[in-house]
Amino acid sequence: MDNGAVIPTTTLTLDEAGALLRMLDDPERLWPLLLDLMARHLPCDACALLRHDGRSSDALLVPLATRGLSPDTLGRRFALDEHPRLRAIAEAVGGPLRFPPDCELPDPYDGLIPDLKQRLHVHDCVGAPLNVDGRPWGMLTLDALNEGRFDGREGAIAAWARLAADLAAAVERRAALTNGGNPAIGEIDDPPADLQSGTVGTSPPMADLLTEIDTVAASDLVVLVLGETGVGKELVARRLHARSSRAAGPLVHVNCAALPDALVESELFGHVRGAFSGAVSDRRGKFELAGGGTLFLDEVGELPLAAQAKMLRVLQNGEIQRVGSDRHITVNVRVIAATNRDLAAEVREGRFRADVYHRLSVYPLRVPPLRDRGTDILRLAGLFLERNRARLGLRNLRLSAAAERRMLSYPWPGNVRELEHAIGRGAIRARAARPPDGGVLTLTPADLGLEEVGEGIAAPMAAMPLPRLPDSAADLPADSPAENLPLRDAVEKLQRRMIQDQLSHHGGNWAKAAGSLGLDRSNLFRLAKRLGLRE
Repeated sequence: MDNGAVIPTTTLTLDEAGALLRMLDDPERLWPLLLDLMARHLPCDACALLRHDGRSSDALLVPLATRGLSPDTLGRRFALDEHPRLRAIAEAVGGPLRFPPDCELPDPYDGLIPDLKQRLHVHDCVGAPLNVDGRPWGMLTLDALNEGRFDGREGAIAAWARLAADLAAAVERRAALTNGGNPAIGEIDDPPADLQSGTVGTSPPMADLLTEIDTVAASDLVVLVLGETGVGKELVARRLHARSSRAAGPLVHVNCAALPDALVESELFGHVRGAFSGAVSDRRGKFELAGGGTLFLDEVGELPLAAQAKMLRVLQNGEIQRVGSDRHITVNVRVIAATNRDLAAEVREGRFRADVYHRLSVYPLRVPPLRDRGTDILRLAGLFLERNRARLGLRNLRLSAAAERRMLSYPWPGNVRELEHAIGRGAIRARAARPPDGGVLTLTPADLGLEEVGEGIAAPMAAMPLPRLPDSAADLPADSPAENLPLRDAVEKLQRRMIQDQLSHHGGNWAKAAGSLGLDRSNLFRLAKRLGLRE
C-alpha cells in the first residue's frame, strides 16, 4: 500500500484495502468505510473516529464517523476536560489503552449504543491515540456492552489504529496539495464548536449551502442571507467572514431591529461633535469600525427608509458621511445582510427601497429550515445534549427512540433556536422528574414538549410556536375583519387587535406582550408606532 500505511493483513483483503485507497480524496466516505471494515473484523458493538479540533480554545474532539452509536453522537463535541476516559486515551503512549470492566472513569458513550435489552453502560472499552507527523491528530475508540470482547485482540486493534493514522496522514498530504500547502484547510468542515449550531450537518440542502458559502466567501460581493427565524443566519455570516480574505479583519455585527430610529444614522455612519444633543465628541460608526473586515447587518429589513437612503451611497462606492459633517470618508468593508422578511414584497409595499434591495441582494443565500434537513436534526440535537449534560453534571444525556422519531417528524417552526430550547427545557424537566439511571438521563417526547396528541400530530402549548403577526391575507383567521377592506388595512387592523389583546392580558407590559406575540420588543415598539398604538 502506498503512503506508508500499515495494512492489518491477517484480516483486511486486497479489495478492501483498494477501496480505502480510492477514497483518500473523499474523507467523508473514507472514514465510515474504515469503521465498517473494522467492525466487520473486530467484535465491537460500537466504534468511532474522533479528530482534535485545534482551531478552538478548548481541547475538543469532533466525531468524524461513528458506527453502532446513536445518530446524535456525530453532533456532539467532547471536551477532554469533561471526559477523563477520552483524556486518558489522548495521553496514552505505547499503543491502545484498554479500560477494565470496573473502571470508575465514566464512558462518554454510556447510553449512546442502541440496545434492545436497554443496557446503558459500556463494559469493554479500548481506545488508541492517533498521531500524524509526530503531533496528536485524534483517536480511535471501540466499545462493547459485554466484558471480555477484546481479549486477545490487542495486536489487531493496534494494527487498525496504525492504519487509521496512516490514512489520516495521506488525507492531510493530499489536502495540502489542494490547498496551497495548508493541510489544516478542509480537515473538519464544521466551524469551531461555538459556531456550529446552525451550520453543522451533511444533508443535501446543508451541503449545497456550505458549498455556496465557500464559493462566494472568497469574493467581496455583497451577500444577502435569507431564511426563517432561528435557522442560523448569523452563523452563515460568520462562516462567510472566516472563509474570506478578510478573516484577519473585524467582523462587526449590527442588529438593525434594535437600533432606535433617532440613532440609526449615528450608529451606522458615526457623528461629529455637536451634531446633536449629547454628541460631546466625534464617534466612528459601524461602517468605519468594520474597515478591512466585514459588516453584518442583521434584520436589515427593519431599517427605516431614511437610513436606507443614506446606506445606498456606501453600497455603491464605499463612501460614508458622518452625521453633522460635510466630509466624505471612504471605507473598505464587505457587507453581509440578513433578514427573515420577504424584501421583494417589502419593496412592493413601499416599506423598503428598491435600489437598496438590489444592492444588498447581489448574491442571495437562502438557509434551509430545520424541517428540510433530515437527520441533521439529530446531529444538532447531539450538540445541545452534550452541552446540557455538562451543565447538569450528568454521566450522559440521551434521547429515547420515540424522542428521535418525534424530532424527525416535528415541523420546528422556530428552527434551530427552538430545538436548542426544547432540549434545554426537556433536560431540566427530566432531571427534576426522575433520577438518572446510573447517571444516564433519557429524554422522552413528553420531556421535550413534543408528544403526539390524538390521531394527528400536535404539540402542546408549551412547545407550540408563539403567535405570529400576519403578513398576508392567507394568514388571516376566518373570522377576521377583512371584508370590504383593502388587504393592507385588514392586516393592520388585525395586528392592532392582537397587540391590544396581549397588552391587556399582560397588564400593559410591552416586554411580555412581545414575548407572547413572538416578537423582539424593539420590533414590537416599531410596529406599534407604525400602527398608531405608541408615541
